[in-house]
Amino acid sequence: MTDNQFSPNRDDQQASEDRYTREIGDRVRAMRARRGMARKQLSEQSDISERYLAQLETGKANISIVLLHRLARAMVVPLTDLLPDAGDATLPQKLLDLLHRLSSDQQDQAFQLLSSHFDSQRDRHAGVALIGLRGGGKTHLGQMLADELKIPFVRISEKVEEIGGMTMSEIMALGGQAAYRRLESEALDTVMDEHSFCVLEAGGSLVSEPETYQRLLSSYFTVWLKARPEDHMNRVIAQGDTRPMQGNRRAMDDLKKILLEREADYRQADYTINTSDRNIHDCFNELLRVVRPHFNKQMTQ
Repeated sequence: MTDNQFSPNRDDQQASEDRYTREIGDRVRAMRARRGMARKQLSEQSDISERYLAQLETGKANISIVLLHRLARAMVVPLTDLLPDAGDATLPQKLLDLLHRLSSDQQDQAFQLLSSHFDSQRDRHAGVALIGLRGGGKTHLGQMLADELKIPFVRISEKVEEIGGMTMSEIMALGGQAAYRRLESEALDTVMDEHSFCVLEAGGSLVSEPETYQRLLSSYFTVWLKARPEDHMNRVIAQGDTRPMQGNRRAMDDLKKILLEREADYRQADYTINTSDRNIHDCFNELLRVVRPHFNKQMTQ
């Protein structure tokens, strides 16, 4: 018997290392999508070339721990979030088996039942929050709802700019994700201090910041305004903003990745309204029907 019989097969070892490299690339790409960051933006904030990032995300670059730390810092996430098998939390197998047997709509219903049963004691006091990507209808429906209920309508992006004393693009250019996430958290606290009850339009990427998002979920009745990727894109362009398509031939692919990576976060909302293939008044009537009982309950407390 030789020592080689106790050594791992070189091909198997190489295959395992390649798989691990691909998994890191997948995690970096997924986290970048959740944050809504273009590869160019991540490159600028991490001081790592776009070409290298592209190689990393496709599993063709064996990244060092130092560079990976730079990426984690640029995206404002723990380094362990970018490492495979680093303390991943899993649900009990029985629960996973049940959820896998359910359709998407049934999973939504299951969440509503679990939420109403276990979260009934949550201290909701701040109003209604609308979440989702741009083009889902947050601004239009939010303003309509606030007008109907005669309460303030607040856009958290405007509060971020007010606190930061500069525009969103300037905040990102000067301070990156870290500065923006800090201001976003402060903006949410400020809104809750200033308004005992309001309709709040949350930024699309707020859900990717766990602590801030959980504070939102525990303080507001939260509604996800959902739409197909094509509708999100077309509505933003129809509003006069052509930036999603400028210099980015893969804009639609990127948008689909963002939706895919954030879907689990968005599904934590108390209610989901699909705004695709529906007119604004139909969507508003559903929103008002769902929100009004919550509003009346708050007003009588």
